[in-house]
Amino acid sequence: VQLVESGGGLVQPGGSLRLSCAASGDTGSSTYTMGWFRQAPGKEREFVASISWIEGTIIYADSVKGRFTASRDTAKNTVYLQMNKLNAEDTAVYYCGAKRPTLLLPTTTAEYDFWGQGTQVTVST
Repeated sequence: VQLVESGGGLVQPGGSLRLSCAASGDTGSSTYTMGWFRQAPGKEREFVASISWIEGTIIYADSVKGRFTASRDTAKNTVYLQMNKLNAEDTAVYYCGAKRPTLLLPTTTAEYDFWGQGTQVTVST
């Protein structure tokens, strides 16, 4: 499975961005659990959100709850991360991961089978 993230960029504090992650290479990838993670300079990659192939089953890290919204378009094999009310602490490279079909919503990097190359999000004036 290949994952390609897009949508990152520079945004002012309080602004919004929408990230996309397109999956390809496995016709069954629409049933994968997808996750969003981020990694700031000098820090470990941290969990942001996990979304199952069963629509509506989504969990978020406490740090983004109420500001970020994950979603997926199964027909397009694409997941999204709508990020609102961004602040400097959200600055990081954002990665999407895919895990082969599971009923779980994994929150650690070790649980995911595939990763994209990441997209940079910078929140600054």
